[in-house]
Amino acid sequence: MTPALQPHRIELDDVVLRPFVPSDEEAVAEALRDPEVLRWTAGTAVIRTPAAQRASRWLQPRLDAWSLGNAVFAVADRTTDRVLGSVALRDVHRVPDQAVAAYWISPAARGRALGARALDAAAGWAFAPTGLGLHRISLDHALVNEGSCRVAVRAGFQLEGVMRDYYVEMSGERHDSHLHARLATDQPAGS
Repeated sequence: MTPALQPHRIELDDVVLRPFVPSDEEAVAEALRDPEVLRWTAGTAVIRTPAAQRASRWLQPRLDAWSLGNAVFAVADRTTDRVLGSVALRDVHRVPDQAVAAYWISPAARGRALGARALDAAAGWAFAPTGLGLHRISLDHALVNEGSCRVAVRAGFQLEGVMRDYYVEMSGERHDSHLHARLATDQPAGS
């Protein structure tokens, strides 16, 4: 079993990364109404859930994530605390000193490089000895999800290759995916 992680909060200028709480369900429901968030990040179980119950289905495992060894952050507005997105580091230390990142940003919050800034901040914390002490964080996205590629590159995640027919949509359609990774020894994003 994966050891529990201590929940953490990261403060940026205009947003905070913090654990999800039950009251985030309304903002999550709004995000899941976006076809792109639903398509690329919701997962099969959420997509198969009736629309009115999707936010609860998505949020419930994230509320327990830290105790299960996954660092799942809500990206929230610093002033209102409303959820604008999510950055997650899952499978922490399943492979020694590694994790897998995932992220989404609500449509209303896009265009501010928020995804890249949040992913960069989460990675910086995860690499720190006082954070998770990781050496490598990887992520993947379907090639046709070009916005996700921009986020990864802006956050310092180098493209490592193409995984053929890796991403499978609910329809059964397959997409090639990019594999990106960032190492603790890489230059921080924006350097």
